[in-house]
Amino acid sequence: MTAHSHRLAMFTNVENRTALVVGGGPVAARKAAHLHKAGATVKVVTEQVSDAMAQLAAKHSIEVIQRSYDPTDLQQVHLVCAASNNSELNFNIATAAQQQNIPVNVADNPEAGTFILPSIIDRSPMLIAVSSGGTSPVLSRLLAARIEAFVPHSYGNLAQLAGRYRNRIKKLFSHWRDRRRFWEQQLAGEVGELMLRGHSADAEATLLSLLDQSEQTAKTQQNDTFTPTAKDIGEVYLVGAGPGDPDLLSFRALRLMQQADVVLYDRLVSDAIMRLVKKDATTVYVGKQRSNHALKQDSINALLVKHAKQGQRVLRLKGGDPFIFGRGGEEIETLSSEGIPFQVVPGITAASGCASFAGIPLTHRDHAQTCLFVTGHLKNNSIDLNWQALVQPQQTVVIYMGLIGLPTISQQLMAHGMSEQTPIALISKGTTSDQVVVVATLNSIVEKVSQAKVKAPTLIIIGEVVTLHEKLAWFEPNALNSGFRT
Repeated sequence: MTAHSHRLAMFTNVENRTALVVGGGPVAARKAAHLHKAGATVKVVTEQVSDAMAQLAAKHSIEVIQRSYDPTDLQQVHLVCAASNNSELNFNIATAAQQQNIPVNVADNPEAGTFILPSIIDRSPMLIAVSSGGTSPVLSRLLAARIEAFVPHSYGNLAQLAGRYRNRIKKLFSHWRDRRRFWEQQLAGEVGELMLRGHSADAEATLLSLLDQSEQTAKTQQNDTFTPTAKDIGEVYLVGAGPGDPDLLSFRALRLMQQADVVLYDRLVSDAIMRLVKKDATTVYVGKQRSNHALKQDSINALLVKHAKQGQRVLRLKGGDPFIFGRGGEEIETLSSEGIPFQVVPGITAASGCASFAGIPLTHRDHAQTCLFVTGHLKNNSIDLNWQALVQPQQTVVIYMGLIGLPTISQQLMAHGMSEQTPIALISKGTTSDQVVVVATLNSIVEKVSQAKVKAPTLIIIGEVVTLHEKLAWFEPNALNSGFRT
């Protein structure tokens, strides 16, 4: 096992199975305690017994054999932890254990073993494991401590409640999707809320009442395939994914991303954000570029309707905000006309996100009292904007999708009276580790952008607020990009 090898995270049953720990120091004591708590029969072999190990053995009646390790100690054991203060001995134990197909953990050399004991957040029967692959146990413990603080102990009681009624619900709902939806509704709804508040009896009574009502309804309908709490029609979540940084997602966006059955996403949604959607969700790329549409808008609308009418929860994941140059309004018009329920979750639009990460306030008392959002890519592929409205004093102009049309944009603004020395910034891949900010004047921006060789997605900011970039820029994504920051 190497530090960079792939690992399969799994739990194994060690109850009443013999686990050998070689070593008697504090590290060995921690591993012995870990194994004892999991139900293993722990046997410790060590020449010296630390106070920690002595106290553990006395408290839990753990067998401690005070002598040097012997190869025969590997006989009839289920797993081994080599945790002595002798690295060579630990390595030899690991080699011998692997030759006998015995799982082995090595305290000071995780690559030499076959398994790692992670940090555990115990909410039995729920267990949450955190591991750094042996590279940084301290970091694992720090992260586990943070998770520990956010996971209530009552989650264990909630899991036990679900386990008690699992078979009954399986009989009630014939399809796995309906069972999952029922559990998600209850565990994240009133039943879960009551349990997390410590009202376990009320939580169970509420669940029982729901089950009784559902079973009675099913009998009344006399339909074996009836799924009483499942909707015949699904729901669509129109979610703004923000400008690229997954840390900028809202809590609500993340929650819906984790429960969708189907995900339709566009090209502005980053890979880091896509990794946060539910692992077994069906993902469909529907990205659109200028003159290269993966799917036309009508086809996207039809897909949303199709999957929702199949009873699925459909996530329409869009970069930025769905209602700012995202065509979200067109999509929910279709859903509304088809009678399909939907939710809209706003996202941080590119103007806010990119401007913030570039250190360019969109409004400022000394520089701009108004801000105008426009798109540089119109429906007919023209850039026929109201140029006179853009050329106003004390105003910031933000142009979406303006990279290709930048030469026309700069020429038309100057032709309609905007000074050629007006500050302008073009931000490429804003808020991400690939962010590049190109700052220039209106008459020099095209040449500077050409030199920088930036790529879409981009955002253009025009106005005196751009002069604040040099002073207020705080985000340094990549030193290689710094040459294009001024």
